[in-house]
Formats: sequence, C-alpha cells, structure tokens
Amino acid sequence: MTGDSLAETGRVVHRPTESFVESANVSEFMQKHDIDGYEELVERTTRADPGTPASGVDWFWDTVVDYLDVEFFEPYDRVRDDSRGPQFTEWYPGGTTNLAHNALDRHAARDADARNSVAVLWEGEPVDDRGDPAEVRRVTFHELGRRANQVANYLERRGVETGDTVGIYMPMVPEVVAVLYGCFAVGAVAVPIFSGFGTDAVATRLADAGCSVLFTADGFYRRGEEIRLKATADAAVAEAGGVENVVVYDRLGSRNGGSVGGQNGDGDHDITWTGRDRWWADAVETQPDDYETRELPAGQESMLLYSSGTTGKPKGIVHTHAGVTVQCAKELYFGFDLKPADRFFWVSDIGWMMGPWTLVGNHHFGNTVFMYEGAPDYPDPDRYWAMIDRHGLTHFGVSPTAVRALREHGEQPLDGHDLSSLRVLGSTGEPWDPESWLWFYEEVGDGEAPIINISGGTEICGCFLMPMPIQELKPCTLGGPGLGMDVDIVDESGESVAESGERGYLVARDSCPSMTKSLWDGDERYLEEYWSTWEGLWDHGDWARRDDDGFWFLHGRADDALNVAGRKVGPAEVEGAAIEHAAVTQAAAVGVPDETTGTAVVLYVVTEPGTAESDDLRAEIRDAVGTALGKPFQPREVLFVDAFPKTQSGKIVRRAVRAAYTGDDPGDTSSIENPAVIEEIAAAR
Repeated sequence: MTGDSLAETGRVVHRPTESFVESANVSEFMQKHDIDGYEELVERTTRADPGTPASGVDWFWDTVVDYLDVEFFEPYDRVRDDSRGPQFTEWYPGGTTNLAHNALDRHAARDADARNSVAVLWEGEPVDDRGDPAEVRRVTFHELGRRANQVANYLERRGVETGDTVGIYMPMVPEVVAVLYGCFAVGAVAVPIFSGFGTDAVATRLADAGCSVLFTADGFYRRGEEIRLKATADAAVAEAGGVENVVVYDRLGSRNGGSVGGQNGDGDHDITWTGRDRWWADAVETQPDDYETRELPAGQESMLLYSSGTTGKPKGIVHTHAGVTVQCAKELYFGFDLKPADRFFWVSDIGWMMGPWTLVGNHHFGNTVFMYEGAPDYPDPDRYWAMIDRHGLTHFGVSPTAVRALREHGEQPLDGHDLSSLRVLGSTGEPWDPESWLWFYEEVGDGEAPIINISGGTEICGCFLMPMPIQELKPCTLGGPGLGMDVDIVDESGESVAESGERGYLVARDSCPSMTKSLWDGDERYLEEYWSTWEGLWDHGDWARRDDDGFWFLHGRADDALNVAGRKVGPAEVEGAAIEHAAVTQAAAVGVPDETTGTAVVLYVVTEPGTAESDDLRAEIRDAVGTALGKPFQPREVLFVDAFPKTQSGKIVRRAVRAAYTGDDPGDTSSIENPAVIEEIAAAR
C-alpha cells in the first residue's frame, strides 16, 4: 500500500495518551498563551500577517527566545529587519550572542550538578569477547567545555579570526563536538564534512570554503574494519590547496602503534606525515583550557553546511549563531518534548545537518547526546537495540532506509532487549513506506512512542514540517507545518493547493531565523536555487500533499538531486567522478527506486571509441565513483549507451533517462533534440 492510499483511508494509528498530552512541553506553551488546540497553535505561530499582537511569525520568534532561555549578551533591537525582502531577512538585529555560550559555556560554568552532568555518552564499535562494548566514554559539560576552550586557543594561535573557515572531517567521536564548539567560541565558521566522503568530495568542499585548518583523524571502525581517513584527507588537501594546518585525532592508535613519516610504511598503523600535520594530543591538549567566548552579532556566520544540487558544485549553506540556536532549541523542546533526564540518540554523521542539529538542540538544555561510531548491524543486527537497552535511551532517530534494513532481520534481534525507555522516535531524510513505518512504530516503539517524522533540510538547519508529539498520527505523515514555519503547497503557477488535497510543490512563504542567509559562493546562485521559481516564495524542491484530515505527506524530490539513504548528492558529481575514468567520455546519473536505500544511483556511460564493454569495466567505474564520493554513492548499476537525450544547448535530459529506465512516461520531449535516443536508452547494455 502506498503512502497516498494509506492516507486516503483516513487511518489514524497513533493516539497519544491523555497523560502524555497534559505533560508535554508544547501543551504547557499553549496553556500559557491561551491556545486551544494544535490547529490554533499552527495558525498563531505561522501566520505571516499577525493580525493581533499575540500571534504571527514575529510574535512567535520573539516569544520563544525568552521561553527557551536563549541568552543574548546584548538584547536585539527588534525581531527582524526584512526591508530587503524575505530572501535577505536579518534576524535579531542589534543583538549579540554565541552558539558555544548557549550550548556549552553556561552549563560548564554552573553548579556542580550542571557541569558534572553528561554532555556526550559515546560507545565505540568494537566489542570484547563477551559481546560488550570495548569502550564507553562519558564526557561531562565541564570536560567538554575545557576541551572546546583548548580548541579555541589552538585556532587563535594559528591566526584563525572571526569569519575564517575550519574544516571538520572526523568520525563520530566526542572530540568532534569539542571542535565544533571551539570553532563557535572563537568565531570561526565550522565546515563539517561527511566522514564517508571520498577525496574529490572532500577537496571540493575544502576548496570552496577556503579552509586553512582541517581537523581529521587517522580513522575509525566500521563493521569491524579500520576505515582510514588520513590518506583521504591528505589527497583532498593536496587537491584543494590552501590548508596550512591539519590536526589528526588518534582513534586507531597510529600515534604510538605505527611508524609516521614522509612515506607509508609496512605496519598496520603507518601513515603519511608532513610538516603541516600535528597530532591532536600535541596541538590541542597542550593548550590552556580557559577561553573567553567571543561576543558576536546575532547574524554572524557559524556553520557552512554543504548540500548537493543538480549543477555539480555543492551548495555552501550559510548559517548564523542566533538562527541555529533558536531553531534547534525550538524543535527539540516542542517537537521532541525534551525533558531534563532524556538521553537523545540520532543516527547521523557530523557532516550531515542532523549531527549539529542534535548537538546544539540537546546541549542548549543541558541534555545528554548519545553517539556511536559504527554500523547498525555489527557484530549482530541487534546493536541499536542493545545500546538503547544498555544506556536507557529515551529518543531514537533514524532514516527510513536504516529501518528498512533492520526490518529485514525480523523481530528476533529485538528479543531480550528492553526498549521501554524510549519515549519518542524520530525520522528524516526521505519518504517512508507504510509497512516500514508501522514496523518501527509497533516493534520498536511498542505502539506507544510517536514517530516525529520531520523534513526541512540543510538550508534551514531544521524542519519545515514536523508533527507535534500531542498529535494523532497516520503512517508516513509529517504532521503539518513546524512552529513558526509559514509553509504551503502550490501548483505550477504558485497558487496554493494545500486545502484541495492536490499534490504540489512545498514552499515557504516567509523566512525563519535559521534559513540560510545566502550561499557561500554568492547571492546570485542563492536566489536562482531557492527564490526564482515563483516571486516571493522559497522553492524547497519537494512534492507534498495535505490530505482531507489535515495530515501532510511528502512524495520525493521534484528536482534532480539524488537522495541515497537520506544523503544527497548531485548527479553531476557522480557523473564527474565517472568521467575521470579514462574509458568514459560522457555519463548520466539518475536516481531510481530501491527497496533498501529508498533511492539508488544508476549510471549510464558512453565510452571511448573502441573500448571493450565488460563487467570488469563496470566494476572499475563503480569503484571510481565510490573512491571519489564515498561508497554510499556507488552506482547500483552501470549501463553502456551510445548517446544521451539532450537539449539544443547540450544539456542531458536526466528526466528522460530515468523514465527510460523505469518505464515511465518521459513527459514533454519537445525540447529534446534527439528524442529517438530514449528508446536506445531503454535498451542500454
């Protein structure tokens, strides 16, 4: 049964208990502001034109600052200045703040209970002979604060100033949190990069951001194997240029367990070393552990998060200190009903938006974040369930792809594990299928924990759509607009179709504090990517629909971006990596449905004349893409063709290529100069 057909049945499967609703954070907020129910809550917090002083977008974003205890060094003059339009709204002008102050400093400096509470609870992948984790670390706010201060001092001594960029290509270890907050404290712009990326993808981001400092590690563990990062980092730095200092965290024991020099040795832990490299212990841990966090304008850049588009070059999404603080705090507190004793686990890498989102949102309230470095099924398929049981985790967020993979193992891995600590489940990254949603809800959440299925993205470091935990839920739904998010569904002409139940385009009619202030490479591309489809509307690129009962659903991307297991990569990046192979002259990458990852990459290639097409060549091309971009983006299939459908300007019409693969109608082919080739694509070798 599809998400559409399930929604049409009107079947509600989750109904929160009366006690849950009464004790929910969002209920308390509603009571304080005389709001009767969910519909009125959304109306009061998202209406662009306030109408009354106690409603509207500006009222909400002003009210939550005090309500959620977001601290400013200097108060802001007004909620926002949108004199340049929603595209360039300045939020909280005149105010000064710092992400590190709100998420870390104030907890580390408070009473003993606060500073000694656990900020990061970490478990490594390797297990001992009894199957127990070989390493568990508990890092308090006090300890994390000291280490972040050392990072800030190191950066300052390396000449890093406010607005300078710092690359973070690290595994999910506690030290990566200290790096993130250390960057914030000193006023540097943190540039987190997915630890699974290959050389080209890392180099592209380092070069675009202009990073002079890079934090990395010798490697990490994945499915019992040592995954090496240093060699990839070295190659990326050489390709990107500009990186003058590389700090290497010793996760695998390379510092003491192998040779380090200008050449790779023969030992298990031998790595290449240059004059720009320094071990974490020497570069960071030798620094003073006190630092005065810089007071920064509310709109000062804090993070540069990359999101792939359809034009090849990744988009550098620019976030601010105030925007990220307020948005993440709002979503964790209201949407995920965060309580003081909660322990929050969201499966993510620091290089994806959900990594910083989890850290900032939880640490704002002094909560514990659980981190795990490895695979979900190592050494057995019950690893997640064992960790939830072992650590009493209360929140568990994961992609639909991961749930589909875990579901294949059945219920047996769940047996013997107590998951009763779970209060709230979460998901994001891609549309659900109803069967997997129900399995997650019934088997993992025991039919009680709501699934807060959210969607927004890197561009807003948060959610346009998210259910409130007090809502009833249908399978696969995203509830409705997030608080303070003025979103809509429109047709091709930009007219709203939300009330009609038609499928249309998800748009935002107004700005929000965490919306990217532009793109790193300039306003022109920013306006073209998000604001050029309809006047005054942010085009998010998703298909959306609101059913007759008011539940919102998403139906995939309306653009060409390949969304593999919740991770986006531009088709041009895949194609570029393939064309690096000497035998490939042209390439076209398309996303096709996949039962496990949601979307899989299928790559069509045109080879050099006289090249012998073979399975070995297919494997070489797949490996070339995996090496350049990371294994998650390796093509599921490599198919050989003689030509591609193209426009007169030479642009490959990927829509037609995908339709040829899936057997769907390619739609309007009038702009294609050689439409006959579509049939040849369908018969690809």
